[in-house]
Amino acid sequence: MFWKFDLHTTSHIDTLLEKEDVTLTEVMDEEDVLQECKAQNRKLVDFLVRPQCMEDLVTFITREPGNDMDEKLKYKYPNISCELLTSDVGQVNDRLGDDESLLMKLYGFLQNEPPLNPLLASFFSKVLSILISRKPDQIVEFLRKREDFVDLMIKHIGTSAIMDLLLRMLTCIEPQQLRQDVLNWLNEEKVIQRLVDVVQPSQDEDRHSNASQSLCEIIRLSRDQMFQVQGGSETDPLLATLEKQETVEQLLSNIFDKEKNDSAIVSVIQILLTLFETRRPAFEGHLESCPPGMNHPSFSINLSVLEAVKPRLKDFHQLLLEPPKKNVMKTTWGVLDPPVGNTRLNVVRLVASLLQTNTHIINTELIDLNTVGVILDMYFKYIWNNFLHIQVEICTAMILAMPPALNSHPQINQDGDQEPIRENHLVKHLFQKCQLIQRILDAWASNEKEQAEGGRRRGYMGHLTRIANSIVHNSDKGPNSTLIQQLISELQEDIRERWETFTSGPLADTNKKNTVDLAFSDYQMQQMTSNFIEQFGFNDEEFADQDDVVDIPFDRISDINFSLNTNESANIALFEACCKEKIQQFEDTGSDEEDIWDEKDVTFAPEAQRRRPRSSGSTDSEESTDSEEEDAKQDPFEGSNSNPDDRMEIDSSEGKQRSVVFFPERYYHHTSHLNPNPNPRPPNKSLEEPVGDRITETVTNGSMKETVSLTVDAKTETAVFKSEEEKLSTSEDMSAKFSMAEGADPERSLLPSGQPASSHQKQRWELL
Repeated sequence: MFWKFDLHTTSHIDTLLEKEDVTLTEVMDEEDVLQECKAQNRKLVDFLVRPQCMEDLVTFITREPGNDMDEKLKYKYPNISCELLTSDVGQVNDRLGDDESLLMKLYGFLQNEPPLNPLLASFFSKVLSILISRKPDQIVEFLRKREDFVDLMIKHIGTSAIMDLLLRMLTCIEPQQLRQDVLNWLNEEKVIQRLVDVVQPSQDEDRHSNASQSLCEIIRLSRDQMFQVQGGSETDPLLATLEKQETVEQLLSNIFDKEKNDSAIVSVIQILLTLFETRRPAFEGHLESCPPGMNHPSFSINLSVLEAVKPRLKDFHQLLLEPPKKNVMKTTWGVLDPPVGNTRLNVVRLVASLLQTNTHIINTELIDLNTVGVILDMYFKYIWNNFLHIQVEICTAMILAMPPALNSHPQINQDGDQEPIRENHLVKHLFQKCQLIQRILDAWASNEKEQAEGGRRRGYMGHLTRIANSIVHNSDKGPNSTLIQQLISELQEDIRERWETFTSGPLADTNKKNTVDLAFSDYQMQQMTSNFIEQFGFNDEEFADQDDVVDIPFDRISDINFSLNTNESANIALFEACCKEKIQQFEDTGSDEEDIWDEKDVTFAPEAQRRRPRSSGSTDSEESTDSEEEDAKQDPFEGSNSNPDDRMEIDSSEGKQRSVVFFPERYYHHTSHLNPNPNPRPPNKSLEEPVGDRITETVTNGSMKETVSLTVDAKTETAVFKSEEEKLSTSEDMSAKFSMAEGADPERSLLPSGQPASSHQKQRWELL
């Protein structure tokens, strides 16, 4: 925080608050009012906790703004007021929580007629929630004195913010004893029964949804709380009321004894699904201590719920046959009349949850009603509804994998030498009455025929493949393997042969195609565990920096086949022939001209030998090549003998400026016998500023001084070189570098003339 080091500038609020007649709205108009409040600006906090200011802040969040206000500014002050009241400043919380008149003004918002303004309701809920968290004793005591509080909460349950407030009262109150007191109080006020009464056809959809969600959250929160406080002697009264048989019967009566209402039916099914959840803890640290099949009360199914649902299974079954009226739905592939609908989809989900309980009374009732058969009929009818397909797959998988229900009696075989087969009525029903294998074979054949005729693959084929694999798997091993093998052997001979051919042929081929040869194929459907990396097939070193890892495994690389089945000799001959053909245009053995590819020195040439000037539009600069040979005995500063090994190099830098650099290499090679210092300093050089097209440079070494000059004529592309020598009285370092001014063409190579240049002789040179 910057203000921790006093680096922030003084807020304008401090200056504003010094005014005697400053108003609350003026302060709220400041841009940094929220920041200053959260930073607990002393002047600002003292101003806000004034009685009139606190009353105005509460009024802003509880009174409907005028309709004549601009929409952009209509909720400006209510929003800022809510943020100020919920900024978690101790003085503000104390002032609001200890003043009963302010609490009554805030509570008055609930006394408005529904529907409440959703935005103001969110402000109200947010302010009251933070008071519940920070001042639980005062707020709970205040609310318990209001006899109509629960009635008003149920009255406005259609507003999501009010539903959130109700749930916060169950989760945000501490300590544990105070929370237990609140639960007992709400249970005495029959909050569960009142929420159940909301879920009936006469209420609107919003109230159905919020009441159902409230009951579901109460179930989950109560079970999690019971697991965390295992040593607590008191049970959750709200959860106990919800799991009572009469409460569940009232829920089912609301949707079946009155007109059918899709929203009410779905809401009740959601509550039942939550009651049937065998949930594992949703928090860390308890995963390993809670293995599946635990007997903890928060993870077990209350039999009273099943007793209440059993008589109504026929009503759910009838919903599958006659769902609430739906309009005809036109899709890209056809017309759905009627569509599956949300009601029937949730009924199938309920059947899957009931099968998971694996209780004899439920299984027997489902068998008598043939509910599983009806679900299979829907599976093959609605070929593109994957939401339905996955639920049917879950149902069949659980029937095949679950052991017989506890109340089932084992059936002893007639032959004494065989082990007794424990009868699973659902498995027998699935194979005999529902004819699962026959339907799989017929659907597969029908799909292949349709695809052969140019049609598309049916949408349930992937799930059908998994159902068939589940049959094969559970016939090999599992609690029902012996029974499944017996049921398959009892099939008609032609059907049994078709099944054996199918499992060894099309099903095996499909499984082979569907098998992804990747590292994650083994764990992608499993729960994440600590040995994830080992299961994944890689290790940490393979993801580290390559420079830090020297022993990277090459197992996968060794599996790669680099051998190429090619005719190497033919390829070599073809390559040589192509090369000879491509470079033939550069070969001219009968010509006396120089080889243009040979490296050569860039030297000076006399005027008599210059060639016809070339175009100055050349784009590439050419570099001269230095010669490696030097005459070690030659005096480097003898003016009468100009050594042809002196070099000139063209610098092709961007722009118009070009430079020619003179490198008398012999100066550097032979200074050892002139200067006793074995580490001679770099030669001194003095370069005069170019005047026009002339450049002059002086090179000195010991008592010798040599002045060289170059005059360039851009029109004729010629250069005049002049060299003069004289003795000096003092010793100076040598220099041998000169630059060519703008205007000279740098893309001309310099050829040496080979003629000696005297100390006072002018010689014309050509840039070739």
